[in-house]
Amino acid sequence: MNLRYILGAMLTVPLLPVMYFHGKKIKATIPDLPAATGEEGVSTTDSERHFRLLTIGESSIAGVGVDTHEEGFTGTLASELTEKLKANISWQVFAKSGYTAKKVRHHLLPEITAQEADLIVIGLGGNDAFTLNTPGKWKRHIEALLSDLRQRFAHTPVVFINMPPIKEFPAFTPLIKWTVGNLVEILGDELKKLIGKYQGVYYCDRIMSISDWVERLNVDVQDGVFFSDGVHPSKLTYQIWARDFSNFLFEQGIFPEERRGLPL
Repeated sequence: MNLRYILGAMLTVPLLPVMYFHGKKIKATIPDLPAATGEEGVSTTDSERHFRLLTIGESSIAGVGVDTHEEGFTGTLASELTEKLKANISWQVFAKSGYTAKKVRHHLLPEITAQEADLIVIGLGGNDAFTLNTPGKWKRHIEALLSDLRQRFAHTPVVFINMPPIKEFPAFTPLIKWTVGNLVEILGDELKKLIGKYQGVYYCDRIMSISDWVERLNVDVQDGVFFSDGVHPSKLTYQIWARDFSNFLFEQGIFPEERRGLPL
């Protein structure tokens, strides 16, 4: 059992009634943003090579906060891969706001009709933290999810994106940032240990920092450039995030040099 989780749970239990009211207040003030439209597309280039990308997960993958997936995480990632791999990237999104790992496995995986994929990207963790899932349940649900994926895509690289930086969400109270923010970090630590048991499964464990991005881009976080509703990323945030993530993919050697000149 995770010691950090046990200590946090002991401190959190007496605060649950206060957290409940904080949660209700936050929910009442946050606008209900729709998911992005256009769940599939193609990023093209002058090449005969083709690459199939599937993205799966919760609201960050669903593109909540932008109008279309082309301007969100998946579309930007596809564009980055097109440029770097010199290949046409066909992409599909299977994601829904509010979904946990368990819901993704039971409700979204059955919707995937593709028989082949060259890369699967997964974004989960935020909703498992908000529902106060234990590290044990989280691990079991991730293991079941990976098992289902491996039955269908035996050799496809599977990569988990960064955990959401809940401690930096402007819309949340200090109490929610502390409790849920600590839990999502614990789930990230457990995910990192878990994926070490699998071949071809990766986790981008870099902590996303809004302050770092603000400094790099020379913008004011209050301008709404980041996290448009105080929770979800804005268009610029999605695009910077996807570019950083694409760099991570190449750093991990997921696209070996010997494959770059071959049809996919």
